[in-house]
Amino acid sequence: MTGRPLADRMRPANLNEFAGQSHLLDEGKPLRRALEQGRAHSMVFWGPPGTGKTTLARMIAATTDSHFIALSAVMAGVKDVRAAVDEARQHRDMAGRGTVLFLDEVHRFNKSQQDAFLPFVEDGTLTFIGATTENPSFELNNALLSRARVYVLKPLDEPALNRILDRALEDADRGLGGQYTIDDEARELLVGAADGDARRALNFLELAADLTENGKITVSTVADVASGGHRRFDKQGEYFYDQISALHKSVRGSDPDASLYWLMRMIDGGCDPLYIARRMIRVASEDIGNADPRALRLALDAWETLERLGSPEGELALAQAVVYLACAAKSNAVYKAAKAAQIDARELGSLEVPMHLRNAPTRLMKELGYGDDYRYAHDEPDAIARGERYFPDDMEERRYYDPVPRGLEIKIREKLAEIKKQC
Repeated sequence: MTGRPLADRMRPANLNEFAGQSHLLDEGKPLRRALEQGRAHSMVFWGPPGTGKTTLARMIAATTDSHFIALSAVMAGVKDVRAAVDEARQHRDMAGRGTVLFLDEVHRFNKSQQDAFLPFVEDGTLTFIGATTENPSFELNNALLSRARVYVLKPLDEPALNRILDRALEDADRGLGGQYTIDDEARELLVGAADGDARRALNFLELAADLTENGKITVSTVADVASGGHRRFDKQGEYFYDQISALHKSVRGSDPDASLYWLMRMIDGGCDPLYIARRMIRVASEDIGNADPRALRLALDAWETLERLGSPEGELALAQAVVYLACAAKSNAVYKAAKAAQIDARELGSLEVPMHLRNAPTRLMKELGYGDDYRYAHDEPDAIARGERYFPDDMEERRYYDPVPRGLEIKIREKLAEIKKQC
């Protein structure tokens, strides 16, 4: 036991010791029934680190009396899969035992590597259990997904983490054996720093125990060992897209407080603030548009400020832009108009530019009628050539842009309505 990390020593050996994932393991739930009945089926565990994916795989192998083989897709290849298949066949032929092949970080395998073990899943040589922190819909091929049930594991909540800490503090055989105490404030800080990750919580507890001299783990000790830890954020993975989506939708929904929260969550997790600045420029056009054209300028200014000052000084300008965008009048009229025009441009083919709208820089082009009968808008009343047609001759006129009755677009809407009335 000496030398083994506390997190490894405290790995649950049965369902009674397992904390969290009640949506999968409560009485009557499918995974609970499979464990109690000793039946294994191929599955994929999808969830953040430290939520019990490896432990559940080991428990399934134990309750089904199966041989257990663990591989990591970071280190393994097709050769290792074939060796595992040979090992599984030996246990089947010599002892009549099934085999559970656990593949951690399965999303690291490419399509051909994932396909390598499918025949052996189908013929029953092995039961496949994969673990991934990435969305299986994007990272696993359809052939594998069709043969495995996906179970979503959630970050551990405070009661689950506290239960794990209590067991580690009290367990005399695998844990700290009652030799240490932790005050309430220190426990609260440790649980928060663990961020839903049981392994992280136990690692912090073990480090804090090593640093204390009198057996009392204090808030200052926990602060030392937990300093510098980031919240869950995987840079281009599932959490990345979930959080940028939450930020975008909070701004769109005109909630400056929630917008600031998600902004700081991403920065705290290590996101490049310049990425967020670029996304806010998109928000300024997509969700605010001409209802408040100043939003786009402010978003650009925030980006420029970040580039000049860097982090953390420039992040305040980004926060200022996010708050302004959240509070600004909203309109997606330009976004919708651009999408509709894009569809027509793609589907209607290469319609000719009307002759009166063409430039005539050469004598030949003038002789061919380029620019004939063009009405120069600035020569017309109010600089509007009323009744003039600007769409291709073979295309019906469209109305893409429909300003909303908010912000500056109120005035734009009135202006366009007046022009239409006079035409």
